[in-house]
Amino acid sequence: MGIALFDIIWLLVGYAAGSIPFGLLLTKLAGLGDVRRIGSGNIGATNVLRTGSKKLAALTLLLDALKGFVPVALAMWLAGPLAAALAGAGAFLGHVLPVWLGFRGGKGVATFIGVLFGLHWLLGLAFIGIWLLVAVLFRISSLSALVAAATMPLLAPLLTTQPALRTVVIVLAIAIFITHHANIRRLVAGEEPKIGEGGRSSAS
Repeated sequence: MGIALFDIIWLLVGYAAGSIPFGLLLTKLAGLGDVRRIGSGNIGATNVLRTGSKKLAALTLLLDALKGFVPVALAMWLAGPLAAALAGAGAFLGHVLPVWLGFRGGKGVATFIGVLFGLHWLLGLAFIGIWLLVAVLFRISSLSALVAAATMPLLAPLLTTQPALRTVVIVLAIAIFITHHANIRRLVAGEEPKIGEGGRSSAS
């Protein structure tokens, strides 16, 4: 089945939702300044945590996940798997490359989790479970995200027979590795900071 104009609209809906920079908006509203000027310079929850506000970081994580989940769930409900896959791709792209911020956003982990929940709730739970396990063992946020992302293309075929859903999971998992290229270099060099040590280990 080919991609129709209506399906492309869902890609744009996903991008619009994904491009909302919640981390930046929340920190500015709280009077904490521009989150892009501290830590890793990202707009995700990990960098928001560096402002010292755990509540804002948690809210950023939730909202970044929701902007992946909501368009995917709506597309799945109203238009089917292909539209949902395109909405998920759009949401991820919007978070990583938001037009409002000169195409400089976050690394997409929270939004990817939201997309996974929208595609199949077990994929979202599996990602979180694997992330937590690796985090407990190694205490490195970026490594946890990379390992969890790498397992998603292996689990997706067990949970869905839809080619579009399998494909978007593979594409976004690869994209997670691309957005974490600097983290991967530090991991190889043994220089990636552990959770709680600060530095540039942002994974969102």
